[in-house]
Amino acid sequence: MIGNESGANGKTRPGMRADPVAMTRALVRTPSVNPVLEAGGAGEGAVAELVAGWLGEWGYEPARSEVAPGRWNVVARRGAGEGPSLLLNGHLDTVGVAGMAAPFSGALREGRIHGRGAADMKSGVACALAAAAELADAEIPGELIVALTADEEHASLGMEALVAAGASADAAVVCEPTSLAIMPAHKGFLWIDAHARGRAAHGSRPELGIDAIAHMGHVLVAFEEEARRLARQTDHPLLGPASLHAGTITGGSAPSVYPDRCHLVVERRTLPGETAESVMIEAAEVLERAKRSCPGLNAWIEAGLYRAATEVPEDSALVSGLKRACTDAGLPGTVKGMSAWVDACFLNETGTPAVCFGPGSIAQAHADEEWVSVEEIRSCARVLADFARRFLRPGPTGFGL
Repeated sequence: MIGNESGANGKTRPGMRADPVAMTRALVRTPSVNPVLEAGGAGEGAVAELVAGWLGEWGYEPARSEVAPGRWNVVARRGAGEGPSLLLNGHLDTVGVAGMAAPFSGALREGRIHGRGAADMKSGVACALAAAAELADAEIPGELIVALTADEEHASLGMEALVAAGASADAAVVCEPTSLAIMPAHKGFLWIDAHARGRAAHGSRPELGIDAIAHMGHVLVAFEEEARRLARQTDHPLLGPASLHAGTITGGSAPSVYPDRCHLVVERRTLPGETAESVMIEAAEVLERAKRSCPGLNAWIEAGLYRAATEVPEDSALVSGLKRACTDAGLPGTVKGMSAWVDACFLNETGTPAVCFGPGSIAQAHADEEWVSVEEIRSCARVLADFARRFLRPGPTGFGL
């Protein structure tokens, strides 16, 4: 598992085969900006071809699937499938690169790899691939599934297609940047559309106009009160309280015209156990409070995009096994919550317990200067390989189910 560079064509050279650091650099140098997020983004085509090539060199038979025009998933399997199954997941797309001086350099400086996707999450993909290479020749009764997906940074088309096709496992590790903490719980979100209707009139005729923006102010104040209530009255041992904030607001046509409409989008971050329906019931109560403070308020709310919060029990074989593998690698095995929503949601909701664990900090994700620690990459790869080997071989020498 040695070597530190890839060839000019991105293929692994003999001796590099499972080096996660070299693979991270090669992945960063292969642009995969989500084209929905930035005009001219390359999408996942080239990076999917690269990882599929590596998997093929290691004896896997990777399958590439186009989940949307130019948007690709890669899935590879290994093992008899007679024992437990483990899925290692990462996404292949990145956010845009505006403001970055050298987004695809993959430069290695002072123990850090720099470039778009270094932390989020090409280093995590490299660690999953390194674990797959480690197990390529191993005798394992279980099944290892490597699933690398498209479009996580926008609408999760890749993961949605993966679970729709029936992909499942006894456990899954999503290699998002967690600074090597084990994260079995993550928040979800609901976007709530609030609309206020007024009456357009010339700015000099207040007796004729109804100011929809001013009326929406009462809705904003009511939602601000709701945010304070959530901070006081909700809590989760790993995630803390639920939260709410105003995301966007639009309205009016000109300074001299009373605005006849206003549109507010509120984001409500949810905790495991909350549903879109329960949140909308609370939001309806918020709107009623706004109407009491503004009797003429003509406003309504609608549910927008929803992604559930999910969690895996801390005493599960997945979490306890990862903690043991971390300890054996000299890591603390810290368990924390993931504040952001992640693709683990789709897996958890379809019956595959999924946690997040990977190199890099979420603070570096999407930053103008994105980087990841080489030391974290190597540690993560060791943990994943050790965990996978034991998980897939239950019994006295494994973690069991």
